[in-house]
Amino acid sequence: MSDVPAGEFSSWLRRTRRAQRVKTLGADVPCGSCNACCRSSFFVHVEPHEKKALARIPKKLLFPAPGLPKGHVLMGFNAKGHCPMLVANRCSIYEDRPQTCRDFDCRVFAATGFEVDAEARAEIAARVKEWRFDLPTAQDELERRAVLATAAFLRDRRDAFPPETLPVSATQQALFALKVYRIFLDGVSDAQDATAVAKAVMAELERFGTETLA
Repeated sequence: MSDVPAGEFSSWLRRTRRAQRVKTLGADVPCGSCNACCRSSFFVHVEPHEKKALARIPKKLLFPAPGLPKGHVLMGFNAKGHCPMLVANRCSIYEDRPQTCRDFDCRVFAATGFEVDAEARAEIAARVKEWRFDLPTAQDELERRAVLATAAFLRDRRDAFPPETLPVSATQQALFALKVYRIFLDGVSDAQDATAVAKAVMAELERFGTETLA
């Protein structure tokens, strides 16, 4: 297994947090020849305003997204678990691909330690093990430790949160950790009362939704 450069941690973290705010920014992932996410049985959410994507995807491949307003649709996958837009091992609508595809960045798993389902998504799990972040400064190291501590708390102390507060999928859990990691950067410790830490997490989540990112 060879290492794949994931970039400088703090720079990646800032861009990823910004992308969570600026919904059209997307992720800048050095995928190379990897297209594991296109081959891993993902349902792809397409929003009503994504006219270019909707024009390129055959209507027979789309169905209403459960629990979302009218016009929100999902694109499924074929019998092999591949995106039906993957043709000759390449995305056939790359320039017009849905925002969901533009946003996906499997480095979030390497950054947080949340695990991909190695059985269902073996190719992504393998890629995650290859990512290596650079930690050139003390800030990079501090932020990496804070992100890992946040993820560990979210994973191990779900009982400290009200029911249905935390996301279920590994991807959303990882992104949640990136939104609230600053509580551990600012001195909160997992040795403190878990309920108090959980309250700090939710307060940080609210701040993330209102503050302007640097």
